[in-house]
Amino acid sequence: MKELHDGATNVPGVVTGSDRMWWTVTDRVLALDVGGTKIAAGIVDRDGQVVRAVRVPTPTASADATWQAVVTAAEQALRGEEVAAVGIACAGPVDVVAGTASPINVPEWREFPLRDRVADLVPGSRVELAGDGVCMALGEHWRGAGRDSRFMVGLVVSTGVGGGLVFGGRPYGGRSGNAGHVGHVVVEPDGLPCTCGGRGCAETVAGGPRMVAWARSLGWQAPAHADAAHLAAAALAGEEIPRTAFERAGRGVGLAIAATAAVCDLDLAVVGGGVAQAGDLLFDPIARTLDEHAGLSYLAGLRVVPAELGGQAGLVGAAALVVDR
Repeated sequence: MKELHDGATNVPGVVTGSDRMWWTVTDRVLALDVGGTKIAAGIVDRDGQVVRAVRVPTPTASADATWQAVVTAAEQALRGEEVAAVGIACAGPVDVVAGTASPINVPEWREFPLRDRVADLVPGSRVELAGDGVCMALGEHWRGAGRDSRFMVGLVVSTGVGGGLVFGGRPYGGRSGNAGHVGHVVVEPDGLPCTCGGRGCAETVAGGPRMVAWARSLGWQAPAHADAAHLAAAALAGEEIPRTAFERAGRGVGLAIAATAAVCDLDLAVVGGGVAQAGDLLFDPIARTLDEHAGLSYLAGLRVVPAELGGQAGLVGAAALVVDR
């Protein structure tokens, strides 16, 4: 794999060898995690421990309202403390070269200059931006379930399905910083339309709201506010339609992992997010799907494990962008 490492050296989102430019931090950094439902900010020390964190809902009224929520979360986390660097995880797509974000689930932001805005907010600090999937994977690799892996994919199976890649211990972002979007691997070619503009992506079968909507379409009776947690409870109680919804979701995630692992020669997949909290309901069909579809000899040792960091993975991974590890 030496050629892969060497070839990745000058790719956005990858820092290796002589191109390492990690900020030397004496103590703590500010980490931001911007998503479609919540914005988190935290102070993280050089050992990857989240010293304190705050979370605020993501408003959708306007681009400025969303930005003001970022400001509020950052100021509450900082409490006047000075930091030498800031790492940002943001729902994608992102453009790490331009420092902009155009999250699918935050339609108010299109090519929003997030990195520059944060740099103005914390003058004199180095600021780095990456996709939230990349940061989740990087966080789990640094302090979570991926500590012993060299080539891994991290997946967040929640409202949507996000992902990120870590190669040789370093995040791999690809040309624009968006590599690893495994939620948009096509698993049902004739499937439902996806918010990305495609059709049949893993997100259309495994994203929590999509699972609930699919179960309802088959006749599942549930309260209007029912979400993936309600679906999981019904499945555990033996209801057939919810169990089938999780079987379908696990198969979709398993197919996405199998395809990504075959292309990238991975040794580990770390799966987190709200839907993954259903445990064996999701992980059992993932395992069965990999048994069926990951048949190449070099995938024999591929493991799939639950994430360990929960909601802090994005913050830890964002901090890892700017901490010399």
